Amino acid sequence: MTAIRHEIRFLLNGRKVTLTEVPPERTLLDFLRIERRLTGTKEGCAEGDCGACTVLVGRLSGDTLVYEGVNACIRFLGSLDGCHVVTVEHLKRPDGSLHPVQQALVDFHGSQCGFCTPGFVMSLYALWMRGPDPSEAAIEKALQGNLCRCTGYAPIVRAACAISSYGEADTDPLATEREAVTAELKALRDGTRVEIGQGRERLVIPASVDDLAHVLEAEPEATVVAGSTDVGLWVTKFMRDIAPVVFIGGLEALHTISEKDGTLSIGAGVSYSEAFPLLATHVPAFGRLIDRIGGDQVRNMGTIGGNIANGSPIGDTPPPLIALGATLTLRKGNRRRTIPLEDFFIGYGQQDRQPGEFVEAVHVPLPDPDTHFAVWKISKRRDEDITAALGAFAVKRASDGTVASARLAYGGMAPTPKRAAAAEAALVGNAWTRETVERAVTALEQDFTPISDMRASAEYRMLAAKNLLRRFFLETSGDPGPLEVGRDHKEIAA
Repeated sequence: MTAIRHEIRFLLNGRKVTLTEVPPERTLLDFLRIERRLTGTKEGCAEGDCGACTVLVGRLSGDTLVYEGVNACIRFLGSLDGCHVVTVEHLKRPDGSLHPVQQALVDFHGSQCGFCTPGFVMSLYALWMRGPDPSEAAIEKALQGNLCRCTGYAPIVRAACAISSYGEADTDPLATEREAVTAELKALRDGTRVEIGQGRERLVIPASVDDLAHVLEAEPEATVVAGSTDVGLWVTKFMRDIAPVVFIGGLEALHTISEKDGTLSIGAGVSYSEAFPLLATHVPAFGRLIDRIGGDQVRNMGTIGGNIANGSPIGDTPPPLIALGATLTLRKGNRRRTIPLEDFFIGYGQQDRQPGEFVEAVHVPLPDPDTHFAVWKISKRRDEDITAALGAFAVKRASDGTVASARLAYGGMAPTPKRAAAAEAALVGNAWTRETVERAVTALEQDFTPISDMRASAEYRMLAAKNLLRRFFLETSGDPGPLEVGRDHKEIAA
């Protein structure tokens, strides 16, 4: 029988916190500002967009302590069991003077009204701890999730380039105290399930994946929360009642990612940041897509499994995963079943998931050298914006130049992520020529009837979908024209 604990325990800056009363929907931001009066962490958007609430959360990955920037406004307090939370108030030199990140921002005039500054400080702090001499491209990527409305970003970037002239990262408290903090977090690991609250107003943190399966069999209507990058908005924007809540972000068995026999197996709890190294190595186009999902804070929290289980028609990862032929493992109790990912999405807001069943892993066949693969996202802003339309393409040609196989998948074009069956049929067996592709472009009108909304009109979505297929043809046909320019100002090929 699984032992049960009725409190959550974590480190906050330099102190241990133990809480026995934790409402399931309580955010870390509200806890910091209202209960602990740590008001350096600001509320700007309350939806994970602006970065004013950025804090660092340290967690154990195996025996390694990893610190990541997260959005406190949509991070639930109940997800922090066994973690180390670091706020801007914790930053200072041993003599009490400004931290190198803070001093650099002062000297390079990186702050004006100052409201967003603590969030910038924490994002730059996380970057500095990862590498003390980042490139401008790395700085821009690290600040994707931080918005400044008055200073402009040039002085902030100049400050980021200069941080190491004010101090050394390996003498920072997060570096020198790492062994001690690691030991404290290991001591908090006790292998128990956490349950707090009564009746529906409960939160549960399972002790293991097996325990998770048991909990969901008993509570099939519970809200499962991994990264909360979407569920957080259910609370902060829509005031939805999400209780009871089952937090699964700390289950290490769901954070596994491995490659075997040409297939990547990604646990449902693997974040975008965790998935990036392997995906970017094996499928570079997928890596570039991940770089455009939210900012660092969202990528550190959001999970591949959550993006799938959510079932959104504009989720970024399902279309490329479908184009690659991914399969999904679902678990209920001790029973597992594996289905093609494309079959998981039944209709708007409907997935092939039984009560008490959960996404355990996704399996991604890696494209062979003869398969051309690309994925492109259309949004109003390049960075940190929700998709209007997204196209993913995997085409393999036979030795005679005809199309041997084609998998085209789109997001934002239908009530679910969906393959373009008519367009695929127009390609397969025919020569890979402009004429063939134009027939497939026309066939897209049989596959999709997009809607108009605040992100794009139906006409725009259809035109964009067609043009993405045309682009795929051009970039796989030796077209010498300019392709895509990356943050390092170099062209990116498909």
